Amino acid sequence: MSPEPEERTVPTLSREGDVFLLDLGDGEGRFNESFVDAVEEHLDEVQGAGAPRALVTKATGKIWSNGLDLEWMASHPDQIQSFAYRVHLLLARVLELDVPSVAALQGHTFAAGAMLALAHDQRVMRADRGYFCLPEADIKIPFTPGMSALIAARLSPRVAHEAMTTARRYGGDDAARDGIVDDAVGVDEVLGSAIARAAALASKDPVTLGVIKQRLYAGTLAALRDHDS
Repeated sequence: MSPEPEERTVPTLSREGDVFLLDLGDGEGRFNESFVDAVEEHLDEVQGAGAPRALVTKATGKIWSNGLDLEWMASHPDQIQSFAYRVHLLLARVLELDVPSVAALQGHTFAAGAMLALAHDQRVMRADRGYFCLPEADIKIPFTPGMSALIAARLSPRVAHEAMTTARRYGGDDAARDGIVDDAVGVDEVLGSAIARAAALASKDPVTLGVIKQRLYAGTLAALRDHDS
């Protein structure tokens, strides 16, 4: 009997034409130090490439991202505060990225993983399986001011209130109806649809796009970068 394949827990980067593919792996996509290090390194490469270029963030398996790696944080208690700030900075970086970005959500997208998805310009989600969820009300972890600002900036007031206060799990069709994602499609269409959306925007001028996002989300970016947030 062949051994079970190991989970790929460190993000990787590849390229398909004008579209960079940031692959979060086939594990739980949880944020720990090595995960964030890899994502930041890959974003450096994407931003260092000349236009046209765009970004699709993908994963494989049942999960896109389950958010913070609570086990890693529990084993590094002296780093919790500084690491939480790094996560805020990562969310801010993706939100103002001078590259068109699309999250291809083939599986569960929870907590900080859901916030990372919201920081992308667009989201395509699998229609029949997988949930988008902000579970903080159930796990007794209040949103930070920066995270609250991000969610409020990317969702309508009604949907942000419901998602944040009820910890509702949204399936793909409901997420599309409520504007959490831009489209809900069959599992075999998620990545292709995301790549098509990204490729269509790859020629946008990076400087102009970056300035637009910085001004559009100035208050949210300031909240995420507030060290006391």
